[in-house]
Amino acid sequence: MPRHTSCPSSSAGSSAEAGSGGLQIKLSLHYLCFHTVLKLGPEAFKFDSGLEAVAVRQNEKYYILRPEVIETYWYMWRFTHDPKYRQWGWEAAQAIDKYCRVSGGFSGVKDVYSSNPTYDDVQQSFFLAETLKYLYLLFSSDDLMPLESWVFNTEAHPLPVLHLGNITLPGSQPDPQ
Repeated sequence: MPRHTSCPSSSAGSSAEAGSGGLQIKLSLHYLCFHTVLKLGPEAFKFDSGLEAVAVRQNEKYYILRPEVIETYWYMWRFTHDPKYRQWGWEAAQAIDKYCRVSGGFSGVKDVYSSNPTYDDVQQSFFLAETLKYLYLLFSSDDLMPLESWVFNTEAHPLPVLHLGNITLPGSQPDPQ
């Protein structure tokens, strides 16, 4: 049985364009996150029957502030402009604020199925660098970081898209000597 990590997949862009199969998986992963007590997805999960996703093992029921679910909502919003993706992003932001906020910032939780979560006492650097960035972009205008002009690496760093056209790069043509 396939095993997946980090709710949901970080390949948001590719599966958003892959048709209804990819979209159906994204919808299933959204429901996975919102079927937990904390409304946050577990670190690792599998599909038991049909499209029902559940945590793989007892020790993988934690959430460590990963960005992939928010990243997915952002890409899906940009591709479809379906307001449900902003709504889902807002619900995720509220769950993070309600269950992960601590006096010194934010912390991961050890069990997303527990009504009394315990914290792992770690605010991962990717929470600030990626999770919050994708939340900001989700609720920003499409004119901010348009996908035709920017690409994001796996650490959510924006890189400009170079439109080279008919430009010859140095070293690509033999020297005419």
